[in-house]
Amino acid sequence: MNAPSISSAIRPVGSSVRDMAMVDFLREMVIQPGDRSERFHAVFLDQDHSFIESAPLGHGGSGSLTVRMRQVLGKALVLDANGLLLAHNHPSGQCRPSQRDIEATSRLKKVAKALDIALLDHLIFTQDAVYSMRAGGKL
Repeated sequence: MNAPSISSAIRPVGSSVRDMAMVDFLREMVIQPGDRSERFHAVFLDQDHSFIESAPLGHGGSGSLTVRMRQVLGKALVLDANGLLLAHNHPSGQCRPSQRDIEATSRLKKVAKALDIALLDHLIFTQDAVYSMRAGGKL
């Protein structure tokens, strides 16, 4: 599937048709019918917030996921990305970030900023909902 471009940071998620297309794309990447494992996906954007590439960068159990910051930011550097969108799912159905999600996202944002890469949002998906850490004030 070709990913849509995105003209601006998702503020808040779903504020435009283009944003919703990206949300739908990311939902397809992390929600797999019948799969109860956590998945992590990243979208890499250029300086105009247009799509460069996306990549699955983590797959875990039903209640945990390990993603290496080095892998995410290393790929962003190789692609010369200026922006980054992150997404993962919560198979539990709880569509709020855990404390661990918040802390990991905060660390990644700080390191990305030092590399001139903007972390635009981190989305958490369940079967029925999506939570934007930016819109929720956690980013």
